[in-house]
Amino acid sequence: MPEIRILLVDDHSLFRESLTRLLETSAVFQLVAHCATVSDALARLSTNEIDVILLDYDLGEDSGLHLLAELKQCSSRARVLMVTAGLSDEATLQVIEAGAAGIFLKQGNPEQLIAAIKLVASGGTWLDAAAVQSIISGQGAHSKQLNRTHSLTSRQSEVLRGILDGLANKEIAWKLNTSESSVKAVIQELFHKAGVRTRSQLVRIAIEKHSSDWLHPR
Repeated sequence: MPEIRILLVDDHSLFRESLTRLLETSAVFQLVAHCATVSDALARLSTNEIDVILLDYDLGEDSGLHLLAELKQCSSRARVLMVTAGLSDEATLQVIEAGAAGIFLKQGNPEQLIAAIKLVASGGTWLDAAAVQSIISGQGAHSKQLNRTHSLTSRQSEVLRGILDGLANKEIAWKLNTSESSVKAVIQELFHKAGVRTRSQLVRIAIEKHSSDWLHPR
């Protein structure tokens, strides 16, 4: 079996060190690099060939979903195995929809993790039993979320329009005759409805998925 080149992304240094020692016991694996943030991961990917990314979901102030989105945008061929302490049903569904090739819970044993990495590297999909159950449950939650995001309040629509027009928060507040903190609160509501974490992601989701209801409300 060809050597599997791995990038480990986890914000817990002790876990990274422990997993590094495990990977070094196998001649099949080459740990190319490990890091704690999405920006560091993207830097490593820009200069190294990676076959499998072992990615934590919760990266402190950031999320593994952010890296999955970046990988999709640059058409990366690296496959992602999400290695996490646990995910909600809804987050499990989001991870799979974002392109992860597998979900491995940190409670699993080392032999299972090695098998999961090899399977993902060969083009397969690894899902723990708990992840499968979460996906089934998450389908229902996802449908409910879609219903919740079907429409915006008039204030949310006004703030979104300001963002699409390229206005800063202060300019939106002046235009709507409200405070900047109120605008920030509405933007957080929009982030939640769109399931995103950044302004640019909100714009993309609004254009790609909600052009008929959010941008042209009836």
